[in-house]
Amino acid sequence: MKIVIIGAGYVGMANAVLLAQRHDVWIHDTNPEKLALINNKCSPVIDPDIPVYLTQGHLRLTASSDKHSLYDKADFVVVATPTDYDQATNKFDTSSIEAVIDDVLTYNPETCIVIKSTVPVGYTERIKRSYGLDNIIFSPEFLREGKALYDTLYPSRIIIGGQGERANLFAELLTNGAKIEGIPTLFTYPTEAEAIKLFANTYLAMRVAFFNELDTYAESHGLDTRQIIDGVCLDERIGDHYNNPSFGYGGYCLPKDTKQLLANFQDVPNNLINAIVSANTTRKDFIAESVARNNPNVVGIYRLTMKADSSNYRDSAIQGVMKRIKGKGINVVVYEPTLQEDHFYNSPVIRELDDFKKISDIIIANRVSDEIRDVIEKVYTRDLFGQN
Repeated sequence: MKIVIIGAGYVGMANAVLLAQRHDVWIHDTNPEKLALINNKCSPVIDPDIPVYLTQGHLRLTASSDKHSLYDKADFVVVATPTDYDQATNKFDTSSIEAVIDDVLTYNPETCIVIKSTVPVGYTERIKRSYGLDNIIFSPEFLREGKALYDTLYPSRIIIGGQGERANLFAELLTNGAKIEGIPTLFTYPTEAEAIKLFANTYLAMRVAFFNELDTYAESHGLDTRQIIDGVCLDERIGDHYNNPSFGYGGYCLPKDTKQLLANFQDVPNNLINAIVSANTTRKDFIAESVARNNPNVVGIYRLTMKADSSNYRDSAIQGVMKRIKGKGINVVVYEPTLQEDHFYNSPVIRELDDFKKISDIIIANRVSDEIRDVIEKVYTRDLFGQN
């Protein structure tokens, strides 16, 4: 098989590695630095497993800047481009997907297009009607940042929003590259697959919001959050997982997916979906107020990333907290080693960790690491379990 993947982020790289174990895979991205890293067997995203496979996996993977030549004779074109949520239009920006479809129609209209990017409910069928195409499949991803390749090699399930021979073949490509057998595989219509993606992520956001509100209640009343969570989670229907309080759900997926699902509910009665979205704002308000009550002169932001072992800080909850603290007139400094800039949102970026610790009266950390345990008395966090 010849497979082309457009987009070298977490989804694109994880799928490229999985498929390149058995097939010829070409990957394209608009960022030439990412392409150079891949061809030098370096990962453009932070993921512990991807570098191992790039250097030791004997992959048939090539990064190319000439995307047009890649489409020739491609059996599948996998679209893994970002679809950021546009607050003005109340929906995902799908222009990057449509640009790929335009290219495919120009250079190889017979190939099968597989959309891995997250899209609004009903998007795939609308785009098929708009372009007069029947060769588009939607296959959602359920990856965790920092564990993208692991979740691709050991998937909890495979969802294929499409019917027919090519849908079956793509499902086989995913299962054949995985490291486990008996993967639950569900074939649905494209619209139902899109809904599965958004409802699954919104459920996870709901769970985050629930334990965060539990923590807000406990902190407001001087109670031990850990004891309450431990007791609640002994119920096997609830389970002892995904229960670590935080500054709010964030990262690339949950904020935008919950907002998109809420937008899809515009003409449908709902209470819960709207509450999940608004709860995240309330939580960040509470965290900022809790920090401000200590009257600090300087608040240090320890890491902008949403999760440990991740380089992604798009829509991280700590940024929302930071903006609220700055809005109260409190000085803020930032420690984020992945930043090249000297300022972030007009706050100084401190390069040396020791200097950052000294200058900060309070250090807020969504997740605690060993780097700051020596000044734990300065640290404000809601991290109880030391895990994402």
